[in-house]
Amino acid sequence: MTKRRSSITALAAALLLQALSSCSGFTSSMAPLSSSSRVRKTFSPHQKLFYGQRPNSNDDDDGRIKNDVSIELSRRSFATVSAAAALSSLLVATPSNVPFLPASAAMAADYYEVDSSKKKQRILITGSNSGIGLDAAQRLALRGHEVVLACRTLAKANAAADTIKTNIANDSEDAVDAISTIKNLKLIPMECDLADLKSIDKFVNDWKKTSNGDDSASLFDAVCYNAGVARNTEASDVLRTAQGFELTIGVNHLGHFYLNHLIMPLINKDSGRIVVTASSVHDPDSPGGAQGKTATLGNLKGFEDAVASGTGKFDMVDGGPFNADKAYKDSKLCNVIFTRELQRRLDESGSKIKVNSFTPGLIVGTGLFRDQNPVFTKLFDVAATNLLKVGETTHYGGGALEYMTLSSKVVEKGGEYYFSAPGSSKYGDAAFGKQFDVSEVSKEALAADSGKGKRFWELSEKLVGI
Repeated sequence: MTKRRSSITALAAALLLQALSSCSGFTSSMAPLSSSSRVRKTFSPHQKLFYGQRPNSNDDDDGRIKNDVSIELSRRSFATVSAAAALSSLLVATPSNVPFLPASAAMAADYYEVDSSKKKQRILITGSNSGIGLDAAQRLALRGHEVVLACRTLAKANAAADTIKTNIANDSEDAVDAISTIKNLKLIPMECDLADLKSIDKFVNDWKKTSNGDDSASLFDAVCYNAGVARNTEASDVLRTAQGFELTIGVNHLGHFYLNHLIMPLINKDSGRIVVTASSVHDPDSPGGAQGKTATLGNLKGFEDAVASGTGKFDMVDGGPFNADKAYKDSKLCNVIFTRELQRRLDESGSKIKVNSFTPGLIVGTGLFRDQNPVFTKLFDVAATNLLKVGETTHYGGGALEYMTLSSKVVEKGGEYYFSAPGSSKYGDAAFGKQFDVSEVSKEALAADSGKGKRFWELSEKLVGI
């Protein structure tokens, strides 16, 4: 049976890779993958490739990005190459005797110990209108926690709250119980456009007003910086935020950086935590991160020049010419360096707040591939998720965010990066704290601890006007 399964898997992989090779964006220049590679490198999940993990989002109503297909989730070329690299490496290194848990093991049960110091928490999630942000919000709300849905528009935030209620009603077998559950949900929809610092200012000020001047009554137990933007890798035009920052870095890093500055006094300093959604593509040594232009912030020349000129405008952090693929990877490197530098500063100040980052893995069956040939998309989805079992589900990604937010283990130490091998969603919530655990960061992120991270922080402050 094992031999037969391996043959079927190999055949599926061959068909998939053949399909990949015929699709736009796949080339034979894929970095070689050695069977002697370390397990961490071979098993990297590669990317979080969607805006706030929004698999079926629809942003055509935004005047700033209307008609820009790159702002949608069509990360065609990068996703294709990354998937090919991942699947190739898995064929070389994945053992055939990996245990599979029954479907019942993936039920939303407590497979890990949550922080028992706080029964009910107040949690902020950016990018919570769809994808893993929405899934995590629903998970947390069902546990009885108060969840602030911070989305780019109030309409999207309200829609997210409605979606959660509808999901609960549809999933319930008892109408009376569903009505009671929905009535007791604590969901607070709010607008927070990370591409506009003024919108972030308004969001924080509006939140403070809810406590009638008593900041202690509006403290957050956890803040999740989950939203992000990923442009089409073929995009050549530089889109900018309201303040003139390159859009990808402006949203994924600088928007959250500014939000963090404003909201830090509103995070419980004794037991609060901060969660940052990152990606394995921050690491050039990972299969996904090795494709195309790799992530590097260089000597921060783009930031340095933007600050020196007083305009705040830059195309790339390292000062090079704009490359949409690299901009996304760079933004994920920014996320990891931000996490580590913030934790260092919190430790120096004596704060007990812990900040950690994670990657949700490769989530296949989403709007990520909406611009691909439908036959290819179906083949990829079936092969990656069902046969090769390297793709993750949106529900697994939401569970990863929930775990980072609630786990008593995660809060023990800050500055860490969490990861799981591709296909870990087959373990359901049982993966968290086991398959999904602390991993290494890239060499550049690690080296930034010696001083580059500090300069990166200082330049970020100057760009956002702190």
